[in-house]
Amino acid sequence: MIGFGLGIASRNSAGEIIETFFPRPGVLPAGDLSRELAAQAGIETDAGGFRILGDKALEKCQKLFSRFEEPEQEKLAARLPGGKRPALLCLAPFAEAPATVPESFLKLHLLSHRLARPHAQNLDGVFATLHNLAWTSRGPVSLGDLPEARLEARGSGETLTVRAVDKFPPMTDYVVPAGVRIADTARVRLGAHVGEGTTVMHEGFINFNAGTLGQAMIEGRISAGVVVGEQSDLGGSSSTMGTLSGGGTEIVSVGRGCLIGANAGIGMSLADGCIVEAGLYLTAGAVVRQLDAGGNLVRTCKARELSGLKHRLFRRNSLSGAVECLPRKGQVELNEELHAHN
Repeated sequence: MIGFGLGIASRNSAGEIIETFFPRPGVLPAGDLSRELAAQAGIETDAGGFRILGDKALEKCQKLFSRFEEPEQEKLAARLPGGKRPALLCLAPFAEAPATVPESFLKLHLLSHRLARPHAQNLDGVFATLHNLAWTSRGPVSLGDLPEARLEARGSGETLTVRAVDKFPPMTDYVVPAGVRIADTARVRLGAHVGEGTTVMHEGFINFNAGTLGQAMIEGRISAGVVVGEQSDLGGSSSTMGTLSGGGTEIVSVGRGCLIGANAGIGMSLADGCIVEAGLYLTAGAVVRQLDAGGNLVRTCKARELSGLKHRLFRRNSLSGAVECLPRKGQVELNEELHAHN
């Protein structure tokens, strides 16, 4: 698959592209349209190797989308500006790592538009391509340009507000997916995949290339790379271990209908219908006593060996302190009224 987008680029005072906004990105199979888009993308190339479209190229793209019956893209090509913030056409094959700022931003847009699921795209090296920017009330600003931007704002009677200094902007500055509630938008990064029906409360957090697949309650942390199934609930201050710190390659996932209690956490995957009791941090190497329905010991093993078992309760024995895993009945049910985002 190939991601594509007509976008608007921002540059710093040195002329470098520092970010790109793609209003209506799309996904194409390898075929006639993707080949013709690739041909259009090479019309003009600036000194940094980015594919910048001039007015004539935009006209060609407009005609191309008309011929392939892509009316929304055709309208977008007609509206994109030139001049100080030039339009560009970017292509990003799913299988290839991003090499430029526009490619990285396009891949992040595809995730937040729900056009690509977490782990469907190659994001190797994404950190190296992105600039650490001040995300301000006037948009992204290179840190070297920040003093001048502050002075310019004051001169026009404004106070420039810096909301974050980061490589990743808040998702909602670029994409607001349908059917979600996000109490604190700064805590959801661009590149988060937020499924329809998800509520992210004030202390909830979703990193890039991670997120939910449907209706979910997020009051805890979804770290980079972690995917949470629908009808699951991450309780207050709970956490999931991602793939960034320590360079880990093990991908943690949470199945459908799971509950991770308040102040609990996981470093291993959970199958459908599992509960981790409040306060228990279950690392992959934690020693767990597996019990049967009658409370009899089946075996003692590491938690990661139990990650494929559905409908299990993980708890700490209040008398012995041992971590236990036992079968459970019933479903984790979310409040339907709470998740009706109408």
